[in-house]
Amino acid sequence: MELINRSAAERACAAHCYAEPARKTAKHHAHQDHLSPPPQSIPATKMRSSPQAYRLAVFTKNRSNPAYVGARLGADRLAERLGCSVTHYVPEEPDAVEEQRALLARAIDERADAIVLAPTHATALNAVLSGLKARGIPLLCFISRPQTVEPTCFVGSDDRELARGIADYLFDRLGPEAGVVTIEGHANALTTAARAAGFRDAAAARAGIHIMGSRGGDFQFDRGRSAMIALLEAHGQIDGVLAANDVMALGAIDVMRLRRRASPIVAINATPDGIKAIKRGELLASAAFDAMTLSCLAVEAAVRVLRGEAVPAALTLAVEIVDRSNCEAWNLPYEARSLPQWHHYVQR
Repeated sequence: MELINRSAAERACAAHCYAEPARKTAKHHAHQDHLSPPPQSIPATKMRSSPQAYRLAVFTKNRSNPAYVGARLGADRLAERLGCSVTHYVPEEPDAVEEQRALLARAIDERADAIVLAPTHATALNAVLSGLKARGIPLLCFISRPQTVEPTCFVGSDDRELARGIADYLFDRLGPEAGVVTIEGHANALTTAARAAGFRDAAAARAGIHIMGSRGGDFQFDRGRSAMIALLEAHGQIDGVLAANDVMALGAIDVMRLRRRASPIVAINATPDGIKAIKRGELLASAAFDAMTLSCLAVEAAVRVLRGEAVPAALTLAVEIVDRSNCEAWNLPYEARSLPQWHHYVQR
């Protein structure tokens, strides 16, 4: 589909947006184009006795990051459990702010009962998001949250602590004097600055550890490869690599393999492909920023809000490091990973 010469709004209307009502099994994952307007929804302020009619609009930032594949699949599986339906709104251009803004307007026009959002920018969506409350549409955010617009519930992790934890794991396995490099995320992503700060916190706490250089990898495989190429060309010796997500780490590993260079590397996400790399001995460890669990909890929070139940303002998942000692529990495709149980994360 040719999108180059279209406006952002036109690209958004052509973007990857498909409706998936609750399926009978997770195996039957049909991508169904949303060609006709959905039936008119009952306003969210009118409570329904069953969630069967609830229609949730779930927003992820791209189709290329495996973590968002897991987030979408988790939302589908949780919606199936709860008996509601999900429509996914994904920009055609990865992380495109204008496209996501236009897709939000589209979901409102299509009368979504609730918005479940991984925002592409801290503030650029606020004009659309600030009008949701007046329309009676709850906003639930996962992975990251917008500034100044408060969601009904935010589900995430402490990105700074997550990055510090995985950096400490790497530094514990290096010598007392070491030079490391970092591969960081997309400039607009709200997780990028926090993870970079966590890497630097860990390095600052150790007199002999020095971050020699950093490159942006946009949370993408190819950009992770490009970042690693630049870092290898800039530094004759690299004692360790801190990657802000698994997919960039896999790109970096690919480059090091081709160039016959070896440095221990750690990452964040604990995706299925990241776990396979841990089992192969290519990736030392990954911090479990579990996008599937985050999206599942956000979907359940949305349904509970629509039922008139109280939900926490925030749910924060604990830092967990996955390495060869415990990776078997994570060595499953997203379709087979356990769905979270609400009561395990919410204090009664």
